[in-house]
Amino acid sequence: MKKEETRHQTLYRQYRPSAFDEVRGQAHIVDTLEKAIKHKKVAHAYLFSGGRGTGKTTVARILARELGVSDKDLYEMDAASNRGIDDIRELREGVYAMPFGSPYKFYIIDEAHMLTREAWNALLKTLEEPPAHCIFVLATTERDKVPETIQSRCEVYAFKQPTREILAQIVIDVAKSEGYTLDRPAAELVALLAEGSFRDALSVLQKVLSVSDDKKIDVAEVELVSGAPRGEIVRQIIRGLAQKDPSATLAAIQQAISENMDARTLAKILIHRMRVILLMRYAPDLAAELSSELTEADMTLAKEVMKNPGITSDTLRTLLEAYSIMAYAAVPHLPLELAVIDLTRTQED
Repeated sequence: MKKEETRHQTLYRQYRPSAFDEVRGQAHIVDTLEKAIKHKKVAHAYLFSGGRGTGKTTVARILARELGVSDKDLYEMDAASNRGIDDIRELREGVYAMPFGSPYKFYIIDEAHMLTREAWNALLKTLEEPPAHCIFVLATTERDKVPETIQSRCEVYAFKQPTREILAQIVIDVAKSEGYTLDRPAAELVALLAEGSFRDALSVLQKVLSVSDDKKIDVAEVELVSGAPRGEIVRQIIRGLAQKDPSATLAAIQQAISENMDARTLAKILIHRMRVILLMRYAPDLAAELSSELTEADMTLAKEVMKNPGITSDTLRTLLEAYSIMAYAAVPHLPLELAVIDLTRTQED
């Protein structure tokens, strides 16, 4: 399909892998499935578990395609909206009919953990004694909600969240394919905001590309479009922590909140920056590699504060603890403020 014909599509759909060799970050799964196909040892039921946007349904569709399943014999069901026993009964009635022109009828049940207990019980018998021409793939973000009786009848594959490096490279590659240049710090920020999701990374990228005038994307444009904290505010907080200056640090946080910046995103970026600073201190050989993740201003600050006694492993650990509870806090930015108070407290306090 030509690019002109797909411009109305989201980037995630347009650049979704269509073959196993295009799948990134899931080599442990792809290699196993390719060998199963090669040796004709394909299972009748699979359970794909993993976070959202990690490629579960994409890999399921590729598996179907590699097995020669046509669109007429590929059935996808969203268990979030078709979760009852009647839906599964309808599915069970259809599995015994032969495929139209494929070696298999291939069923993908997305959000499988949403099925009711009665629906699971109805599906169990089909999974115990499936027709030879049927293959099922159950995809879920919550494996612990899938009954053990179901899991025991499936080959289970755990999808990993892609690393930030993988996501950053993907958005750089996609931007290039679209005729844009995305600098490395901007790509790193997009990857950080995506929280381990291919789909979210390309969703952020799409918004950024839509507002670019010169087709050269820098980190400031990503901050503007995504609502991520401005780099200068992040640097003010880091400088305040390094100098153990609670007033300046808390003022910078308040400025970020007043500009409607997400508190957890702010904490996540701080954690990333602190990690880089500590690695530069204790693993100087990595400095050149790490520099590609930062803007020139961020790198200058990192070199300035990396040996400052206010930046230690405890600083990073305290920020991680604050981040872990921010999603449940009555005031989202309060754990970050408390962390700053603890980190900048002097002995006289």
